This record gives sequence, structure tokens and C-alpha cells, in this order.
Amino acid sequence: MTKGLAVYAGKSALAHIKEHGLGQEQINMMVGASGGPKWFVLAGLDRFFCGDYFKGRTAPLYTLGSSAGAWRFSCYAQQQPLEAINRLIHGYSHMSYPEKATIAQITGQSEQLLSHILGENGVNEILSNPIVQSTIIVAKSLGLTKFEHKALQLPGLLTSAVANRINRKHLGKYYQRAIFTSDPNNVPFDYDDGINSKVTPITVDNYQLALQATGAIPLVINGVKNIPDAGNGMFRDGGIIDYHFDQAFLTNANNQDKKGLVLYPHFYNEFKPGWFDKYIKHRFANKQNFDNVLVLAPSQEFVAKLPFGKIPDRKDFTELTEKERITYWQKVVSESERLAQEFFELVNSDNPADKINLI
Repeated sequence: MTKGLAVYAGKSALAHIKEHGLGQEQINMMVGASGGPKWFVLAGLDRFFCGDYFKGRTAPLYTLGSSAGAWRFSCYAQQQPLEAINRLIHGYSHMSYPEKATIAQITGQSEQLLSHILGENGVNEILSNPIVQSTIIVAKSLGLTKFEHKALQLPGLLTSAVANRINRKHLGKYYQRAIFTSDPNNVPFDYDDGINSKVTPITVDNYQLALQATGAIPLVINGVKNIPDAGNGMFRDGGIIDYHFDQAFLTNANNQDKKGLVLYPHFYNEFKPGWFDKYIKHRFANKQNFDNVLVLAPSQEFVAKLPFGKIPDRKDFTELTEKERITYWQKVVSESERLAQEFFELVNSDNPADKINLI
């Protein structure tokens, strides 16, 4: 059978694996990208990590996510992570909208789904989790991008996209990176990249709002206003700034675990720094920032055998009937279990580094 899982590692990560193997104690951080329903191809891996792989862990596990990545990691930090990730998988894959749904209707569905994932006590469980240390990226909108009206927001988005094409640092004129984190003194990545950032401790008053905001896709879902402790303003999808991330991880001088591995389950072995960079063919994340990173991705052969020969994306909402979309997404989730099985076999194999490619 064709291999479903493609595994890549940075130079330092590969050397670490050669010496220490791939037990969960070698993983000190996980990264989760934006990408809407693309993450269904990783659902099997998420179930494995929320179930057996990290079971009984005693060392801190830092998580960093924007948009869908942050939503996935909110499940990891609950007391019953496997049950939580299954709620996310089922709830998101069965999302149902009326024909020609309004932004308000889509926003309402998103809020209901998030409340379903977190349950009655999920926020308190996440905030009191002694192991999983959460960091969520949100984009605070500046200028025209802070308005909900399409006639104002759209020109702001277009202007910021043009500015980003000229230089990624220009995004800072239109957005501020809002970092919500369990430990403001131990943010697990280097965010000093020329884009203004503000670090805010996560609290019972702001955590769910931050999660809602990081999934608030411009022109699709309404932003979140005035998040407590983060200041007044309009907060939107964290992927605008950090889509797949382009920073060094575990760099904080106070981080005693910075020598460990960063595990990054991703949709493919390709990394775009920000949302607008999807449209810039030559712009990719700096591979030097992935020196200590282990990447797990579906192989091209695996993807080719999925329905429609691709992984899910947001176009499925408009290009497929609801029945077709739900059936397709459930099939991808089912097939993704192969990736988890192959990773399990890799972890338990002799010399796993021999089966890993350099990023």
C-alpha cells in the first residue's frame, strides 16, 4: 500500500530524533495552522495525540495556533481531550447553513459550534491545565479593516494585501498581532518580526472570545469587538498575520524546554507566512525557522486517492451540496486514521530518523 504519511524534519530535529527517538517526551511544542476544513485530513492524528500518544504526560506541552489550529488545540487542553476533538470533528463536519446564508447566520453557527466544543466547563479546564500551555494568535484590525460593512472592509483588505505584497512587515500598518497565552513570560515563539504585537494573558473572560476571533474569516464571519485585557477594537482571524507561521519556535530564553522537538501536523510540506501570501507564488516561510520542527503531512499519493483528489477546503461549502460535502468530509476523516497508524508505526520502529526526509 502507498504510504499515506509524509514526514519531514529540520536538521536539528532529525539529529535529535536519531539520538532520542520519537517518544512523546521528546515533543515540547505543537503548532497548528489556519486553513478552515483542510484540517480534516489531520483528524486521525489529532485523535491519536488526544488519546494514546500524550496520555500520562507530565512535562509542559506548548501549543501555538491560529484559526482552526487554535480550535483544535482547545480540545487538547480539556480534561477529556479525545471527547473534545470528536465534538469538533463531528460538529464542524456537519455544519449546515441555509441557502445564501448571511454573515450573521454563519457567525451564529460558528459561535454555537465553539460553545459545543468547549461545553459547560471547557474554559476552566483549559485555564487550569498544568500540562498544555496554550497560545492563540488573533489579528486586531486597524484602519478600514476594523469595519464590518463590506464597502469599507473590502477596500481595507485589498489595500493591506497590496502592502503585504510589497513587504510583509507592512501588515503592521493594518493589523496588530494579538497573542493570547497561558504564560506571558514564556511565549513559545519569536514574534519580533517587524509586525507590532501585544501579549495578553488568557483568562476566563477572554479565552472563548479570543478563540471566536481567531476563526473570524474576513467578509465571512463577523469579528469580535473589545476583548477583555486586549484593548478595544475589532479582532479577526489570526491567520491573516500567521497563516502557517514563519517564526522560530521555542526560542524564549526563559523556556527550559527549548531544546526539544516542535511537532507540526500540516496539510502539506509548504508554509505560507500569512493569509495574503497564498497569492504570492514565490513567498514561503524561511526553512531556517523549521530547524527544530517535525512535520507530518499527507503524501501526494494519499491526497490523490481522496474524493475529488484533494483535501477539504472552504469552497466545498459552495461547490458541493450539503449531502455531498458531509459525505466527503467524513470520508476524509475516516481515511486520516491511516496517517495516525503510520505515525504510530514510525514512533515504535527501529531508527525512525531513517524514514524521515529533511525539510
